[in-house]
Amino acid sequence: MKPQVTVVTLGVRNLDTSYDFYSKALGWEPLTYVPDEMAFFQVGHGLVLSLFRADHLAAEAGEIGHGPLAPPVTLGHNVGSPDEVDALLNTVVAAGAELVAEGTAMSWGGYSGYFADPDGFHWEVCHNPGLIVAEDGTVSLRVIV
Repeated sequence: MKPQVTVVTLGVRNLDTSYDFYSKALGWEPLTYVPDEMAFFQVGHGLVLSLFRADHLAAEAGEIGHGPLAPPVTLGHNVGSPDEVDALLNTVVAAGAELVAEGTAMSWGGYSGYFADPDGFHWEVCHNPGLIVAEDGTVSLRVIV
């Protein structure tokens, strides 16, 4: 099987709140939005973030935890500099996200911090100068010295 992820789906408690957070606070353009049902945002080359009502998702896929009960998963958003990490963390906190960890220089040479969205999903905002995405979407990693 070819390794591929095309959709990441988050089961959210209040679709309108989550939609407002991603579309208005972060400024992401929705691919589609059906109030009280779902929203799709393209977040990368061939990659969609899908927001579904948690009760509808549970009916399809089984129960999924939130907050402290959520599976140990983080979503990552890479930016171009440590200043951009701090600026984005400030933006999302002003929009109602919870700051989980302030931007910090990491032992591997990058810089990152974390926030939790309105449903408690944790996002890492990271400056990783070794992560390079080519025009065709191919990712390469180089060691940071």
